[in-house]
Amino acid sequence: MSIDLPIANGKPRYYIGLMSGTSADGIDLALVNFFDDNQPKLIASYYQAYTDKTALKITSLYNPANNEIDRAFELDIELAQQFSGAIDALLQQEQLCCNDIIAIGSHGQTIRHRPTVKYPFTLQIGCCQTLATLTNIRVIGQFRRKDMALGGQGAPLVPAFHEKIFTDSHKDVFVVNIGGIANISFLPAGSASSELSLLGFPPSDKSKQVLGFDTGPGNALMDDWFSLHNSTSKTKYDKGGAWAASGQVNTALLKQLLSDEYFQLAAPKSTGREYFNLPWLTEQLTLFNSRPNELQTNASQEKNSLSHADVQATLTQFTAFTISAAITKLSKSAKVYICGGGAHNKTLKSSLSQQLNKQLNQQSKEYPSDYELLLTSQKGIDGDQLEAIAFAWLAFAYDTNLLSSMPAVTGASKGCTLGTCFSP
Repeated sequence: MSIDLPIANGKPRYYIGLMSGTSADGIDLALVNFFDDNQPKLIASYYQAYTDKTALKITSLYNPANNEIDRAFELDIELAQQFSGAIDALLQQEQLCCNDIIAIGSHGQTIRHRPTVKYPFTLQIGCCQTLATLTNIRVIGQFRRKDMALGGQGAPLVPAFHEKIFTDSHKDVFVVNIGGIANISFLPAGSASSELSLLGFPPSDKSKQVLGFDTGPGNALMDDWFSLHNSTSKTKYDKGGAWAASGQVNTALLKQLLSDEYFQLAAPKSTGREYFNLPWLTEQLTLFNSRPNELQTNASQEKNSLSHADVQATLTQFTAFTISAAITKLSKSAKVYICGGGAHNKTLKSSLSQQLNKQLNQQSKEYPSDYELLLTSQKGIDGDQLEAIAFAWLAFAYDTNLLSSMPAVTGASKGCTLGTCFSP
């Protein structure tokens, strides 16, 4: 479907991007205007936190349990109602009405993502039809499904958008989103996706191919471990990484965490909270404790002194290591923009910087390396709103018939315009 967009004389083309991530902390909204050059400009944002009760309803659906269908699809409607309330609040904040908005690009809330099973599937809830009906605004949603129908992983969704915003003509660029799960977009210097590359024909020079994939856990395990051992905290996360900073990284535990087969997989690959979660971490800690001679340096001493804060420090290093390993494998010199909740974690950022510098120092002098760690705000884009802006762009791409998936990223047989339209 294509619509006539009001573009004459710079008239606003307002879209709302809606994101609810795997951290299950709340709803991020971005009010975005697309000007005549089709570049998105953030006009306003709005955040609505989930209650503890809602967050628990979401996270309890990440893994199989009793009565899943009833719980999932009641929550499907409940979240749509909460999305609608947040959008109403944003419109009131900006003194706008539903007729001022062309469409809502809704990611929804992922509760299950299984791209590698025999019959791959993905499930995002927050009913798009209910949302369209309640807001009286068209909703473009279910962005992952067509890519999966074409044989892709349905994730990550945003590299095509990142390429429009962050590509540098002189230097490789990485955009690292550290949400519950961490994902990267690799934008080679001077890369600009042609229609052929989006359709599935890669460039002759593989080093010029845009890539994107999930590197592994972002904040998910750190948040879960923090909540488990800090039940009286006013926050559900390790603010600034202060608790991690109070502990010591256990190298043997880090080695155990890195032994998971996910980190040996080649891209395209994607994962989620249904995999990297407390049961996974409990299993890793059990393996760590049961094989001291095999895994530990200074085995008994290091094992016996392992505190909860040490585990948190190791989880923080784990996230930093898996991100840096992915970056250094693809480029020896790059700008690295970070965004998402992890960008506020000082300990994580410091660890990531150290890991990149460590990799840099290990490189041969014959091939000098250079990694510049930056925030997306240094590019003029609020890192907390980047994903919501991306879903506004995906809705805009749907309306303007832009190809918005990248076969090199997801593994699909060809590129396509992602999304399904739901009318009020």
